[in-house]
Amino acid sequence: MLNVVALMGRLVADPELRHTANDVSVTSFTMAVDRSYVKSGADRQADFIDVVAWRSTADFVCKYFRKGQMIAVQGSIQTRTYTDKDGNKRKAVEVVADNVHFAEPKRDGAAMNNSYHSRPEMNAAPAPVFASGDAGDFEEIPADDDLPF
Repeated sequence: MLNVVALMGRLVADPELRHTANDVSVTSFTMAVDRSYVKSGADRQADFIDVVAWRSTADFVCKYFRKGQMIAVQGSIQTRTYTDKDGNKRKAVEVVADNVHFAEPKRDGAAMNNSYHSRPEMNAAPAPVFASGDAGDFEEIPADDDLPF
């Protein structure tokens, strides 16, 4: 089975960091995502999608994102049922964010990664880029028709 979501849109409000009783970070926010089509003679419509992020992903979202900023989210859809304060049964559909990315250029000179992954090993410093090198560091492989594969 497959449950994968990729969204890009704007935050409709500043995300607020909360903590569970076990001190786990969590934030919920809503994204305005434009529809890809426009009816003739009508304005473009947007869908408002609820997203929840947990632990370090929640910390990252609350630290670096504000209302109106473009955000890209990768995650999965989750549904849950609950009873509201009037005793009515309700169903909630939301996206659980696994990865969150900046989706627009930086507005200030602050240095920050362009994305945050919930897996710490993916947040390591980027690999260095070598623009120049000495060709003497490489050995030419003789052309041989007897390849081992």
